[in-house]
Amino acid sequence: MTGETDLQRLLASMTPHLLPDVHVFATLAPGAAMPEGLDPVMSFREQEGLTLIVKEDQARAAGVDGIFRCRMITLNIHSSLEAVGFLAAITARLASAGMGVNPVSAFYHDHLFVPADRAEEAMAMLMELAEQNRL
Repeated sequence: MTGETDLQRLLASMTPHLLPDVHVFATLAPGAAMPEGLDPVMSFREQEGLTLIVKEDQARAAGVDGIFRCRMITLNIHSSLEAVGFLAAITARLASAGMGVNPVSAFYHDHLFVPADRAEEAMAMLMELAEQNRL
């Protein structure tokens, strides 16, 4: 299963899904143990430490400082990791509205972390983008 690579098909067929929880980005120092109760949706090791995307309530309960209150939108289409331009088209659309976005590509789907207070606006723009590509 390699996923879809055709840009127009990706854009036309995506069905964005907004998850209900608020997430935050956090970091742990190199070698630090994962605090009890944290179940990150994503972790990425960098030279400076371990970046985590976690639910805000989990971070607060574990005493971990988080930044960028965001909501997660899953673009429900199996996009290939070799697809060209899919996230570029989406992030450009959101950027045109002055919205920052942190995209994450996983094996099956792409996920967007958008400002929590603008999540519904992002969903509307994504639905419009999909509709425009169904012509």
